[in-house]
Amino acid sequence: MIKTDILIIGAGPTGLFTVFEAGLLKLKCHLIDALAQPGGQCSEIYPKKPIYDIPAFPEVLAGDLVDNLMEQIKPFEPGFTLGERAETIEKLKDDTFIVTTSKGTKHHAPVVAIAGGLGSFEPRKPPLANISKFEDKGVEYIIRDPEVYRNKRVVIAGGGDSALDWSIFLANVASEVTLVHRRNEFRGALDSVDRVKELKDLGKIRLVTPGEIIQLNGEENLESVLIRKNNEASEEIILEVDHFIPLFGLSPKLGPIADWGLEIEKNAIKVDNSLDYQTNIPGIYAIGDVNTYPGKLKLILCGFHEATLMCQSAYQRIFPDKKYVMKYTTVGGVTGFDGTKKEAPKAVVKAID
Repeated sequence: MIKTDILIIGAGPTGLFTVFEAGLLKLKCHLIDALAQPGGQCSEIYPKKPIYDIPAFPEVLAGDLVDNLMEQIKPFEPGFTLGERAETIEKLKDDTFIVTTSKGTKHHAPVVAIAGGLGSFEPRKPPLANISKFEDKGVEYIIRDPEVYRNKRVVIAGGGDSALDWSIFLANVASEVTLVHRRNEFRGALDSVDRVKELKDLGKIRLVTPGEIIQLNGEENLESVLIRKNNEASEEIILEVDHFIPLFGLSPKLGPIADWGLEIEKNAIKVDNSLDYQTNIPGIYAIGDVNTYPGKLKLILCGFHEATLMCQSAYQRIFPDKKYVMKYTTVGGVTGFDGTKKEAPKAVVKAID
């Protein structure tokens, strides 16, 4: 059983920043996320896309924003349960909660903060009749360990950043990398597109555009794919492969959270925005894109604001007899659970003779 002060469901930017705000209040956090790495959409879907509305950053890449948040919360030593989806929640007699994941990992906390962005992400699967037969037998929708593809024949389908970036990365890992996209144009970062073209010219990536995978073949495991080139001849190619990785993005869904007894409106969780973003169940909060209230804006900076107010309310729930006096970090500094401390230099007072 993992015990913590605030259990955060969702390790996107809002969930990560919650760790910092909670840390200022000496509250420990643990995060659950169905994805294999922190960062949510910023890491999984568009790590190289720039974001322009983060205060003090005229421009910051989504992946760099996540890296900075991870560095910011490092002193507060958060725990992570990654690659597991929050499935069930149980409220105990003492008003604390037990959240159990898809793999049976149990978490116990007096406060639960749902910061799941647009919900739990499920891969968008191509419409291939037998694709489920080969899942985890040659078909993967998310790359968790690149070493799995060492010296293997890999086909990647997609035209966004994930498809481009993983094609580039695996070109130095796999024995063969083939990138298939139904259009000639890609939707990814320009430098990634240029790099893929360079690797194609060097013979390290086979590029099939415009084209699409129309059939998967194999007995127990995936053995080959049938590719149809979308040209006048509709040429078809059978390619022997070990792995097929369709990277068509992730589809957001509330998932099991929708069955937790929370008030839902248009696939979002209703909260009281006049105070602390608490749901209709005391002790459960919803912050970031997963919540809804009058005037809601789905922006990262709004999620940061909601996380800050939520942590203040969580502190009062956990310590109802204590009064917290807020101190600006410019005055009190930041003291981490790891013993580190950041603070402004003290003024030197000298006596005047």
